[in-house]
Amino acid sequence: MAKKVKKSDFISTGTVAENPRARFDYNILENYTAGLVLTGTEVKSLRLGHANIRDAYGIEENGELYMSNMFIATYDNQGYSSHAERRNRKLLLTHREIIKIINSLNRKGTTLVATKLFFDNKGRAKLNIGLGTGKKLYDKRETSKERDWSREKARLMRH
Repeated sequence: MAKKVKKSDFISTGTVAENPRARFDYNILENYTAGLVLTGTEVKSLRLGHANIRDAYGIEENGELYMSNMFIATYDNQGYSSHAERRNRKLLLTHREIIKIINSLNRKGTTLVATKLFFDNKGRAKLNIGLGTGKKLYDKRETSKERDWSREKARLMRH
C-alpha cells in the first residue's frame, strides 16, 4: 500500500526542480518560460517534488516543441492508470516564440535545455528553457575559476 501523503508535503507554488549543470555546460543565449501539457498523475507527482530535468532537452516535431528525457516519477497513490516517466512532453509557447526557437535549433550547435521547473502563482506547472550553445572544456575551466575567485573575494571582504 502507498504511503499516506500529507497536505503540507505538496508544493503549491515555487521551484520543483533545477538544472545547475545547464549554465555550466551551455552558454545560454535566450531564456523562455513555457507551459507543459501534463496528465493528472504527473501534476500530483510534481507537487511532491519527484522530478529531474538534468538530462532534459528540447526537440521539434511537426512544427511543435517537445521536452524530451524529462523524468517525472510515477505517482504512488495512482488509480488504474499512470504515465510514462520519460515521455516527450509538449511545450506551450506562442507561435512567434516557437518559430524563433525552431529557426535557432536548425543552426549548428544550438540546443534547447531545461533550466528550472516550477509552479507559478496560479498553480500551473511552468518550465524555464534556455537556447544555448555548448561550452568547450576551456570555457568550463574559466567559469569555475571565476566562481572560485568570486567566492574567495566575498570571503576576503567579510574579514
